[in-house]
Amino acid sequence: MKTPICRFDTPNGVAAWYAIDDRVMGGVSASRMAFDPKGHAVFSGSLSLTNNGGFASVRSPVAASDSVGGSAYLLTVRGDGKRYKFSILTGAKFDGISYQAAFQPPAGEWTMIRLAAADFVPTWRGRVIGHLPPLDFSSAQQVGLVIADRQMGPFKLDLRAIELVR
Repeated sequence: MKTPICRFDTPNGVAAWYAIDDRVMGGVSASRMAFDPKGHAVFSGSLSLTNNGGFASVRSPVAASDSVGGSAYLLTVRGDGKRYKFSILTGAKFDGISYQAAFQPPAGEWTMIRLAAADFVPTWRGRVIGHLPPLDFSSAQQVGLVIADRQMGPFKLDLRAIELVR
């Protein structure tokens, strides 16, 4: 059974999403989450390494209760050939631990990406942190999307839905 966590078929689907880019540390990368009238969201922008930058991301709060009993997240996406990360923040802090799972959808075609708890690694500011417990989906406070890994230039990831598989 699939439970919608984020749906992007109306403009309301992107209303709670906000960008956190490397500008917070002097970089010049920029991103945004916008609604496409064709009925999906678009995470897009430009990634730059200028001023030691190199990441762009968007986040949205979620109710932890929405993720109880989940076995995997299912993302319906259309990529541009670049590698992205789906992140789950487990604390209420702006700069807390984020569990991230990488995925690289094929360019130009809609696909479903299934990410089980074992696919996520704990990170802080993009660095892997050891000695933390495995991800418990029910602890999710925010979900997000990240592009980094020195993939300079424009990027675009279309999203139809983020669902939880139970």
